Amino acid sequence: MEGASMRGVLSHLSLLEVQARSRGSQVPQQPSRVKELKAKVEALTSQRDQLKAELQIHKKLQKLRAPVDKRREDGEDEEMDVDSGSSELFHLMARHSELTDLLHAHNLIGGYDAIITNGGKGMCFSLATEYEGVYLDTYKLELNLKPKVKISRHNIPPFIALNSLAEQSNLQTDVRAFLATVSQHLNAFAGRRQQLKLVKEQHKSVEVMESNLLCSILVLMFTVPKDKTPLLCTLEYTDHTRYLPTRVHLNCQDKLLPDSPNWKKNCSLLKEVPVHRALTAIKKASDIV
Repeated sequence: MEGASMRGVLSHLSLLEVQARSRGSQVPQQPSRVKELKAKVEALTSQRDQLKAELQIHKKLQKLRAPVDKRREDGEDEEMDVDSGSSELFHLMARHSELTDLLHAHNLIGGYDAIITNGGKGMCFSLATEYEGVYLDTYKLELNLKPKVKISRHNIPPFIALNSLAEQSNLQTDVRAFLATVSQHLNAFAGRRQQLKLVKEQHKSVEVMESNLLCSILVLMFTVPKDKTPLLCTLEYTDHTRYLPTRVHLNCQDKLLPDSPNWKKNCSLLKEVPVHRALTAIKKASDIV
């Protein structure tokens, strides 16, 4: 019965993995979504492999237990020979218990690095951020687990509202969902901040007029080749779980310029591609100097 349950779990994980890969192939224009799905596939694959290992051990346990159980049913109370298959049985039972504990911990913390704190009453999680394969900052978040789960200490930027995220993801019953939400916000922030840095490094002719700590608004000054006309471009990132803007607004003395086909296309590009890359394409098209 337990083996059938395990196989059912493995089948479900395999189905989720196929669905994640299928979705990933359907949205190539959304790199953040593709990365998210790839990470999910890797996590599912790791969990599947652990479950497969546990299932194999479970099968061996059943096979080795059969003769022992039979001797007990027959009333035999012989001392077990340590050098026989019984020693393997003990080893497998210990490994089975170890894998069960590992799977429980993995399900609780979602694969994040963590250490036990406060005499076993708390855990401190490490939340790493990256952008385009480059690891950036790592943040620490400590949770008290007893008598109830609550946020203890952290070095996460104050503009990321942890208490609000804890309520939204139901921290008391789903620590993993809470950590995933916080990680998503941190990685999106890291991505926006890194893009701003790359704009300053790679596009000296583009002037950064305004930005905020959350990097949720970015105002850039372009120079249009025709008559050296200045063009103000405002990028708004209202979805703080993404590193792409949700709105692009242009302001120029030439009132017709923002509605021109070229700049309508450029605005769409700025919403679909990281800003430093979009600017490279716009400059190559000679729409800015």
